This record gives sequence, C-alpha cells and structure tokens, in this order.
Amino acid sequence: MPLPLALRSATLETASQAPRMWWGPTVKGRDSEFASLYAAEFTPVSRTVYLILQDRQRAEDITQDAFIQLYSHWARISRYERPGAWVRRVAIRLAVRHQNRERIRAVLEANAELPAVPQPADVDLLRSMRQLPPAYRAALVLHYYEDWPIAEVASVLGWTVSATKVKLLRARRRLGKLLDEEVAEDVG
Repeated sequence: MPLPLALRSATLETASQAPRMWWGPTVKGRDSEFASLYAAEFTPVSRTVYLILQDRQRAEDITQDAFIQLYSHWARISRYERPGAWVRRVAIRLAVRHQNRERIRAVLEANAELPAVPQPADVDLLRSMRQLPPAYRAALVLHYYEDWPIAEVASVLGWTVSATKVKLLRARRRLGKLLDEEVAEDVG
C-alpha cells in the first residue's frame, strides 16, 4: 500500500518534525500501534539510512519502503518484542542493496560503450513520419529502419503477415503522398 505524499516530506532532524499521520483520529487497534511506531521510529531510521547513503531524499525513500514492508507484515511483526528493530534492519538492508546497485551501475556505465545515434538524413521524412498513425510508423520503423523481416514485425505488432504487408504498403503510400514521391508497389 503506497503511502501518501505527506509522509514523504519528513526531515531527519527531530522526531517532532516527522510527517503527519494519514490515519487521522479514528484509527484504532493495530493501525494505532503502527502509527505510534511510525511516529517514534521514522526519523531515527531515516537518520541511520542517511548516514549509510549520504543522500537525504534517497534515505527518506528507502525508509518509506521499509515502513511499507512493515505495514504489510504488521499482523506478524507487531507481536515482536522490538518491531522498531525489525524495520531498522529492513531499512539498512535496503540501503546496502541500493549502494551495491549504484556501485555496479557506475562500473557498468563507465565501461559501456554508448550506442551510436544515427543522425536523421532527411528532416522532411521525419516530419512526414510524425503525420502517420502510430501503427504505420511502428511497422515502417521496424521493417525499413531496423531491417526486421515482415514475419517478425507481424509477430511484435500482433498482426498477421498479410495484414503487416497491407499496412506497410498503405504506410508507404501515405508517406509517399506526404513527401510528393512515387511509391513502388512491392512490399517484402
């Protein structure tokens, strides 16, 4: 269950600045216990995660994720002697996983070659393509630009091979009219 935006505005300085509860005054029973734990533990858990990540916004996001997990398991976790320790442990694990993913991502991005982005040869062609329906554009791009066989284009777009040929022909005709060019009749 996603938490409201009011919960995402918590700061890490003091517990009195923790976000207001979205439950309101009519909450009873287990939700009231959860609300109390949230009010008491959100700021300290956020501070712990911040000290691991050194990123305030990400620390708050991860703390929210930990409390979401706590709430989804609250029926079981509420019986623990220290449910606050459980949510802190979950938040720390999430923070460490995040750090590891970011470290791996940085290495992969540093070693990855950026794909060459082809420059469009014809601005008029691009303008004309924008005027075609999305299905025609998809078929044209996959078949002519990406050089896919008609059977694969049909499979990806969920069409039959014959329907794909017809749509490619119609797309080429419309594109030819837009560009004031003559179009050959063969497709595929």
